[in-house]
Amino acid sequence: MRRVVIIGGGAIGSAIAYFLNRDPEEEPFEVTVVERDFSYTQASSALSASSIRQQFSTAINIEMSLYGIEFFRALGETLRVGDNVPDIGLVEPGYLYLAPTDGVEVLRENHALQKAHDVDVILMTPDQLEARFPWMSKEDIALASLGLSGEGWYDGYSLLQAFRKKAVSQGALYVQAKATGLQRDGDRVKGVELDIGNVLQADVVVNAAGAWAAKVAGMAGIDLPVRGRRRMVFSFSCPDTLPGCPLVIDTSGIWFRPEGRRFICGFAPPQDRDRDDAPLEVDYRVFDDFIWPALAKRVPVFEAIRMTGAWAGYYEMNLFDHNPILGLHPDCENLFFANGFSGHGLQHCPATGRGIAELIRYGEYRSLDLSPVSFARILENRPLLERNVI
Repeated sequence: MRRVVIIGGGAIGSAIAYFLNRDPEEEPFEVTVVERDFSYTQASSALSASSIRQQFSTAINIEMSLYGIEFFRALGETLRVGDNVPDIGLVEPGYLYLAPTDGVEVLRENHALQKAHDVDVILMTPDQLEARFPWMSKEDIALASLGLSGEGWYDGYSLLQAFRKKAVSQGALYVQAKATGLQRDGDRVKGVELDIGNVLQADVVVNAAGAWAAKVAGMAGIDLPVRGRRRMVFSFSCPDTLPGCPLVIDTSGIWFRPEGRRFICGFAPPQDRDRDDAPLEVDYRVFDDFIWPALAKRVPVFEAIRMTGAWAGYYEMNLFDHNPILGLHPDCENLFFANGFSGHGLQHCPATGRGIAELIRYGEYRSLDLSPVSFARILENRPLLERNVI
């Protein structure tokens, strides 16, 4: 029985653990998942805004999300353990991208690619937008793109736990520890050193360490261009409701969406202020100085909102091209990477889990070819740029 050690027990690592032993007819793996904190206090899986969309600018991301929504819709039965039927609370109100005049060409190009992959999305003029969402101001909007199905949000922590419990039911062992070193023997990793004092012998090692993935890669002497980038999410209440409100990406760069009877929102800071591994602390001034004025400009009733809370989590940002890095590095034949999702790891964890499991078991992708996001493009300086990064 081949021994697989997965470093990182969040949604990505747990999805891989599940898919490795999904088929009871195939020879099982001995799967050990090393997770530094079973409370997942700083885990992106638990702190994410937990959304899924098809509106990407690269074909591979679209295909991964198409599988993701299919998986989420059937998740209750797929990840059922006995009488425990998980529910991640999936809803599909869509994503709404708002483009100013200088963003119209890109929006149209993205739309053409999305329609070529059968994404259920439409373009709307400002007048059509106003008719559909009368609570929204059409000021400075030249064109909008709305997903009609297959886009929405869910509970990311419940998704993580569903994968984890199913993987455990299939024999996966979770160990609360921090990986402190990788024992290399030539072009192979033979063991994972833990801070609790022991070494896990391994035939296969998977780096699914999220924002800490570069440190794990460095243990094997491999440079991984992934860094933890802080993202803040603010919640707020509003006395008015917004009928049919999707997840809105404003021309200002701010996004917002309903969350129960309230709303949540966030934004990506300017690059010169987007530091590596910044403390997970909330800068509340940002809400008053930047977010609130932009929200009120787009939705007039947001003038009366009240902030009700906030939190911060990490994007595991791929600084090379904002796309995941999946598969092997040519320098090490048994160290697999599943990193750098740049904010869309939760929605792509089903496709990633299935793909990495296939690569480990068969030496190739059999369901969806994920080679466009392999390490090769980085080593050959061929960026696959994703323009729709929120």
